[in-house]
Amino acid sequence: MDPVTLTTDRLLLRTVGPQDTDAVYDACQDPDIQRWTTIPSPYLREHAEAFTEQMSPDGWTDGSMFTFGVFLHSGELAGMLGITMRALGMGEIGFWAAKRHRSHGYITEAALTACRWAFTHVAIDRIEWRAEVGNRASRAVAERTVSRSRAHSAQRR
Repeated sequence: MDPVTLTTDRLLLRTVGPQDTDAVYDACQDPDIQRWTTIPSPYLREHAEAFTEQMSPDGWTDGSMFTFGVFLHSGELAGMLGITMRALGMGEIGFWAAKRHRSHGYITEAALTACRWAFTHVAIDRIEWRAEVGNRASRAVAERTVSRSRAHSAQRR
């Protein structure tokens, strides 16, 4: 599948590439991102290069993982979101927010947008989220995303 770009009033969700390596590397130096996600720790420059130059593009090409950089319209990286295919019709969502962009609702907005796209364009019937016990911020994003999705569905009826 070719990568897609999604937009909201505040965000641009697009695949990452070599031009984003520095921003991804810098954001992933945050101990909280290393603590609560599955990225390598310590996170080295070669990890960022492999992610932006190989893993992200390859995931789109083979349909195994749909990775979106979450960018403000200014171009600044606010976070990362991915939907990884786990079984036929089922994906798992994962995400992180850059330290300075937490608590602004960006990742909730991105998750809702990406999930709507996946349900509509990728034939995904189910998206799961999981996190380590204690990751309250990630849980809050998941709960807000579900709540907003239900509210949106109710409005459409």
